[in-house]
Amino acid sequence: MKKWVFFGLVVLLATFIGWFVKGYFSDDTFAYTSKNPNAAFFYPLDTVPKIYQYRNVANGLDEEFHRIYTVEDAVGPHLIVEVYAGDGRLREAINYNIDSLVVQDHMVVNRMQSKEKALLYKNKLFPFDLQQETWFASKFSGVTDSTVILQEVFRQFQTKKSIRLLTNKSAMAFVFKDKIRRTVLNPFTRKENEVIGLQHSVFAEGYGLVAWYNRNKSIHYRLERILTQKEWIQIIAR
Repeated sequence: MKKWVFFGLVVLLATFIGWFVKGYFSDDTFAYTSKNPNAAFFYPLDTVPKIYQYRNVANGLDEEFHRIYTVEDAVGPHLIVEVYAGDGRLREAINYNIDSLVVQDHMVVNRMQSKEKALLYKNKLFPFDLQQETWFASKFSGVTDSTVILQEVFRQFQTKKSIRLLTNKSAMAFVFKDKIRRTVLNPFTRKENEVIGLQHSVFAEGYGLVAWYNRNKSIHYRLERILTQKEWIQIIAR
């Protein structure tokens, strides 16, 4: 092999290795962009899973974990929020389209502890226009046999303000007022039982959902830590 060909291959290989090493050890992650004008107050749209650990301020023993990550398939990029109970049990998952941040799919864990795809009627949960009320509605199996639950969330923007979070950080945040309506339906007896609750949800710039609480704050969940996948598994395994 001629020397110039040999040295050319060495330079090409060194360049390739340099690109690989830089990409492997870089802290930068690939991030998507959304067309929603309020996306800065949504969850970070990167490919590295993050686990948000929330604690109920009114009862420090109550915890909830949200696992947040982006994926891309034939339909395009989307963000998934998986909701786990304090003991690590999966309860539900919401799949958001990244372009508009509307809900594509809603999955719940039913009374049989099986994953069930909910029937989606209304898909707006995070607002595109702050002047308009969003409406989210999905139907899934009830907690007793022969019943189904229609869950609706009506969300209205209340205010924008600066908040403190994660002990020593500050950020601008959107505060929304949510009317949550749950209707238990029995298609055989045609009976309905409706329950309506009110809560406030707080979305901070660069973080997404950081708190939610009811009217008298007897329930008040607040973001306590952002965990890596490894840290979360260690907590759940205890």
